[in-house]
Formats: sequence, structure tokens, C-alpha cells
Amino acid sequence: MGVIKCLPQVDGDLGWYLTAANVKQSIGRPLKGQQRADIVVLGAGFTGLSAAQRLKELYPNQTIAVVEALDVGQGTSGRNAGFIIDLPHNVDAQENTPEQDAHIRRLNAFAIERLQNWREQFQIDCLWHQAGKYLVAKETANLAGLDAFEASLQKRQDAYQRFKRDALAARLGTDYYQEGIFTPGNILMNPAALVRGIALGLQEHIDFYTRSPIIHIEYGDEIKLHTVGGVLHAKKMVQCTSSFTDVSALTKNTIAPVFTYGSLTDPLPEHLWQKHFHHIQPWGVTSAHPAGTTVRWTPDRRILVRNILEFNPSQHSSEQQRQQAWQQHRASFEARFPFLKQVDFQYTWGGVLAVTMNYQSVFAQPQDNVYVICGCNGVGVAKGTYLGYYMAEMMHGNNSEALEFIRQTSQPTKVPPEPFRSLGAKWRIHKEQQTAGLDI
Repeated sequence: MGVIKCLPQVDGDLGWYLTAANVKQSIGRPLKGQQRADIVVLGAGFTGLSAAQRLKELYPNQTIAVVEALDVGQGTSGRNAGFIIDLPHNVDAQENTPEQDAHIRRLNAFAIERLQNWREQFQIDCLWHQAGKYLVAKETANLAGLDAFEASLQKRQDAYQRFKRDALAARLGTDYYQEGIFTPGNILMNPAALVRGIALGLQEHIDFYTRSPIIHIEYGDEIKLHTVGGVLHAKKMVQCTSSFTDVSALTKNTIAPVFTYGSLTDPLPEHLWQKHFHHIQPWGVTSAHPAGTTVRWTPDRRILVRNILEFNPSQHSSEQQRQQAWQQHRASFEARFPFLKQVDFQYTWGGVLAVTMNYQSVFAQPQDNVYVICGCNGVGVAKGTYLGYYMAEMMHGNNSEALEFIRQTSQPTKVPPEPFRSLGAKWRIHKEQQTAGLDI
């Protein structure tokens, strides 16, 4: 029996969730009493929903259930910055060959198309737009990150534009950055609204149990998921719970939970929008430095700031931690937008990333009837979407070149045991944030 000692919680004011157009629509019901399913998917994020939908297609006569500890959109899938990245991420690409990059790009394109089809089919209002993405640098020392990214784009013959300060400022509405590289294929959206919209569309054919934290799991020929007052019996389980994946022989010393924080403004007042942004199209920037700040200007006239990295085995944040994050967000915001100092953040929240040492995900079958996906390393909207789909394919015995690539590149290396894991992770994160300089 696996006792769950660490459960997801709502960390702060979840800006994307609270501003989602579909936030008041009901999804699922609590797991109470004795319930049954042929296959249960644990976790209603992009990974879990993608797996559940494909499983229902492959097994139309079987009962597929999804269990989520919180409301849909309150977990990791609703707390990210809202990027669906088409190109191999600058972190993911560190050790990749050109052939691996080509595979990843095809998988990302597949995920984007899959999400786009759901958005259209279920008519999801989630501020979806193909805005592309800017990789930017403030510090001269961090321009090397842009150079390396440009070299990889040229090698793959990917479309891009590189801008100096003035041309970049004309596009962003801020002259804070020295240079930036724009790539056109990235999607921006409200992630909580998108994942909720998918769940709302799928619940016609899939059973959803929400606000149902699992307190322990019984493994065996039959899986038993226990909540307070309920048990779900299932023949098979797909576990898609990111950094909350149950510690087992498979995942122990594999995942490093890294906490980060976001803040979101209310829509800019009309007079400030007219003065500073009426000619600026929605955009999203990520930093050329791994610890730098992510910023977005959204279609509904909000500004998002996301930064701060903390190694956090508890996977929860305190009010004091969120206050410290808010203070850094204010400094980052005012440095980039000194003309908006009167604009407050209305939402500040924390969220956890499941990071592996070599940036390869866990995609495995640790027992005959148990399957696990976790460790998307901060690019989980696209990666989780295609991993969920291909896990269902693997369960059904559908082999393919894409599935074989995923298997070959889902071999995460072990991290050291405690206390060395904590000491090493904290030292690495501290070093990264120190060298990021003004790019935070």
C-alpha cells in the first residue's frame, strides 16, 4: 500500500484559473463511496487528459476515469506561463543531436495540433493566439545564450528574426532588453482556461472525480485509489501527477521539485493602454539565461511576470515565500515598465516543476498494470500532451517511430540521495540566479 504523504494544494491566488472564462463551469464530482473503472488516470492536467482521451478512443467500450486532487486548472497545468513551445526548448536542446531536435519539433507540432483541435471542437475561450516567442537578454554576458540559440536555429534552418534594442522595444513596448530573437510558431494562451475547457468537453464520455485527493494507493491485480470516504477500483492506472508522483522504486531519486512563482495584473486601465500599448500585439518573452524572468503581455491587456526558482521538497509555498516572490516580481516589473508603477498585481501564486537531471522524462511501466509519466522539465503543455497520447498508444500495443523515440529519450538519470540532492540543487539554483543578473 502506498501512503501519499504530500498532496497538492492551492498556493496563493491562481491568476490564470481565477480569470478563466470557464471558471464557474462545473467539472466532475468528488470521489465518494465505491466506484469502478477499467482504467483510471491520476491527474487532470494536459498529460492526464491527453492520455484519457486517447484511451477512450482505443477502448471505446471500457470505462475511463480521471481523478484530480484539486479542481481542474488549479494544478501545475494551470499555473505555468501559458506557452506552447514548438521548437526544442533551450534547456531541452543542450545535449540533443539535430535528429533528436527534429523529432522533438514534430512531436511538439503534433501536440499543438491536438490542442488546437480540442480548442475548436469544444469552443474554448482561452486567449489562444499564435504570437510566437521572444528569447531576450538584458545583460551583455547573457547574449551568448542568444548566439547559441541562433546557431541552433540556423543549423535546423528554422525561421527567426534577431532584433536590437530599438526594434525590439517597438514590438514589446519596453526598451529594457539589449537584444532578442523572435520565432513565430509558439502559441500563447490562458493555460487554466484551456485545460478546463478540454476537461469540460471530455467529461461527456469520461468519468471525472475532482477535488478528490488520493490518500493512499493499493497496488495489485486491482488498483484501489482511496480518498476520504471513497475508493476507486480499477484494472489499470496511468499516473500523471508531475512532481507529486508517488515515490517508488521507479521515481525515487529521479525528480527534483523546483518551485517558481508568477504574478498577474488586472487589465491595464484604458488610458494606460492607449498611451503605451495600443499599438503593441500580445507577446511572450523568455530569458536567454535559464534563471531569467518570463514576461507576457496578454490579449486581455494584462502583464504576467514569472521568476524565482527554489528547490522545495515540500512542494508547497507559504505566505511569506509568496510575499518575497511578489517583492521580486515588483522589482522586475518596474524595471521593465517604469511607466506602470501605479499598476498592481492582483494575483500571486506558486507552482512546482518536476525537473530531472538530464531533462529526460519518466515514461515507463513499473508494474504490469501501472504506467507513469512525469518530469516534463518546464515544457509540459506540449510535452505532456504528446507523452499522454503515446502512453495510451503503448498500452494498446501500437508501435511507431515516435513512440520508439520517446522510449529511447525517456531515461532520466538518478539524482543523489538526501542530503546531497538538496545541497546540490540549492547550490545550483543559487548559482544560476546569481549569474542571471538583471535578466531577473
